[in-house]
Amino acid sequence: MHLDVQDLRNFYYRSTLGRAAQAAIRNRMLEVWPEAQGQTVVGFGFATPLLRPYLKDARRVVALMPGPQGVMPWPAGQPNVAVLTEETLWPLETGHVDRLILLHGLETSERASDLLQECWRVLGPGGKALFIVPNRSGLWSRRDRTPFGFGRPYSASQLEVQLKHHNFLPERHLSALYQPPSERRFWLKSEPIFDRLGRSVLFSIAGGVLMVEASKRVYTPKGNAIKDAVRTPVKVLEGAVGVSRPEPAGQRPLRPEKPL
Repeated sequence: MHLDVQDLRNFYYRSTLGRAAQAAIRNRMLEVWPEAQGQTVVGFGFATPLLRPYLKDARRVVALMPGPQGVMPWPAGQPNVAVLTEETLWPLETGHVDRLILLHGLETSERASDLLQECWRVLGPGGKALFIVPNRSGLWSRRDRTPFGFGRPYSASQLEVQLKHHNFLPERHLSALYQPPSERRFWLKSEPIFDRLGRSVLFSIAGGVLMVEASKRVYTPKGNAIKDAVRTPVKVLEGAVGVSRPEPAGQRPLRPEKPL
């Protein structure tokens, strides 16, 4: 079940812990996608905390928010790009998205398979998707005071298997939120230390969230791409007066030359 948009907004924009989580995840994302010059960037779920760096240079930025969650206008003070949409029926053309970000979208969906099919549909050739989900082994998924404590958490292998099943090719694995999910000032100030330590150990047990970058897998059509030549000519004009039957050039009999 999707969280309410008001609760998500209050966490990311009005709480100290939420702003710290926003910065940690966004910094990791920018390591993978530092810019999106001239590209179409789409976020689904509650991805607005991660979309702001692309507003300046991207050709188009769209924040899709599912109906059960609700929608809020975003960004503040600028033309709105947030859209309320059906979870598995997005108002986007097929194959037109260059960068797709899912945050608080997959783990809370009751139709995850259909949602992944819709992700595959809108992603264009050469496009990339970034799936961000709570880490099943992390501390953040065990505390329901944050949005990462709701829905279905994933392990790295579970997420990868599900993406492959829906014709995505996982290419890069990352994690974020290494510090404990606490608003105490000591833990918040220790975030750089936890970040360095977390990156030095196995990411699947260290981070609070898993981040998998995947591309759209398209299979080549089966069979011969070149059609076989027509073995028998179409006899449309055969028998008409003054019309001779055409013969292939390679099979035309040689005519004897006239004597000089």
